[in-house]
Amino acid sequence: MTTLINRTQKTELHHPPGPKGHWLYGTTRAFRRDPLGTMVKMFHEYGDAIRYRFFANLYGYLFFHPEYNKHILLDNNKNYTKMPHPSLQVLRPLLGNGLVTSDGEFWRRQRRLMQPAFHKQRIAEFGAIMTTATEKMLQRWQTAVSADEPLDVAAEMTRLTLEIVGKALFSVDFTGAAHELGEAFTKANHLSSELGLKPFSIYTLRIPFWPSTRRLNRNVQVLHRIVDEMIAVRQANPPAPGTREANDLLSMLLAARDEETGVGMDDQQLRDELNTLVLAGHETTAVALSWVICLLGQHPEVRTQLEHEVDTVLNGRIPTIDDLPQLTFTRMVIDETLRLYPPAYAIARWGNEPDVIGGYDIPANAVITLSPYITHRHPEFWSEPEKFNPERFSPERKENRHRFAYLPFGGGPRICIGNTFALTEATLILAMITQQFRLELPPNHQIEPEPLITLRPKGGVPVFLRARMNG
Repeated sequence: MTTLINRTQKTELHHPPGPKGHWLYGTTRAFRRDPLGTMVKMFHEYGDAIRYRFFANLYGYLFFHPEYNKHILLDNNKNYTKMPHPSLQVLRPLLGNGLVTSDGEFWRRQRRLMQPAFHKQRIAEFGAIMTTATEKMLQRWQTAVSADEPLDVAAEMTRLTLEIVGKALFSVDFTGAAHELGEAFTKANHLSSELGLKPFSIYTLRIPFWPSTRRLNRNVQVLHRIVDEMIAVRQANPPAPGTREANDLLSMLLAARDEETGVGMDDQQLRDELNTLVLAGHETTAVALSWVICLLGQHPEVRTQLEHEVDTVLNGRIPTIDDLPQLTFTRMVIDETLRLYPPAYAIARWGNEPDVIGGYDIPANAVITLSPYITHRHPEFWSEPEKFNPERFSPERKENRHRFAYLPFGGGPRICIGNTFALTEATLILAMITQQFRLELPPNHQIEPEPLITLRPKGGVPVFLRARMNG
């Protein structure tokens, strides 16, 4: 099934195998109906490298083997950029030219600028913000226990992580705007995902009066307005030197100057970066925790083991950053959830120059897609890949695993800048929820993945709150 990269022994150029699909639409209809199911089916039929026709004579390439991931994301990463991949062009109205969508030296400069905000020492300072916001949510939950009505924990996690990212990175309270912001992003999420699967959407997005463009822009404007207000308030009220606000990421971006020209970011670039950080900074953790709670509801034996660890380590007190090394099983539960349901279930790249991967000829200007969702289920690297088993992330079992067999935050130079922030946040939140509540799914309730920009649980995650006596 697997052919590894060999650039020196290839004797003839040839394409990876794959479906031809419809004579005109190729595989577009199949991807629009079921993006994940289509990729899984192709993987089982054709293997680790696939060439598929998505429209007329336009082709795309799918790669699933960890060694191919390593080649594209690390070894030859300069050849594989974000733009002009069609699915990422569709995100431009939402994220602009921010950290997720930019490339080259511009991206490197922006990344260097923001990196200090995500150093471990700074994230340790965020721990109290994370636990304070979570405690406030749990106090609100206490009043809902007696109602015995299901609570959508996916919506709760979105509200919570928005509050945390706002206070931690920007010293701003998004609580009042959480519903409006969450609703606008959900609608934009659906629209962007639909457009990403249409062959000509990158052109229709340039037509302001096109119906789908107008719907998308209405929701994007909500996000822009909230971010613009945040910028305006900070510019009108500069924080005093030495205060927390004076050293947060918002102040860093406002004060940033180009090393050569001394010019700061223009308003558009500042907004693009803040939009990206607000949206990406809360969405990954919210989605991951929603899936964690869903899986724990389906696996009571894992939930019992988690409760035992949390009760033993914390003994009823609020966790701190210093407790993270002892909350090993808690982290294993999160890692295993990210394996089965990685929020970033697909990674898009544009192959600029011709290359050879697995002995296959990859032309210039190639549309490349990797899929952590499928790589995380690759039977050569994961035993019983469909089973929820946190023990596979014990230290001894992780040690010899291929580094690019597990990539919930991507890999190589463009690994997600907020990965440590997200994992710290998720671990503290999960420990605190587990202390006080047992979240139970409605009987026989099935939750399926919905592949949008992120891999959300379709329809949310309804749960019944059960207070724990020893929480």
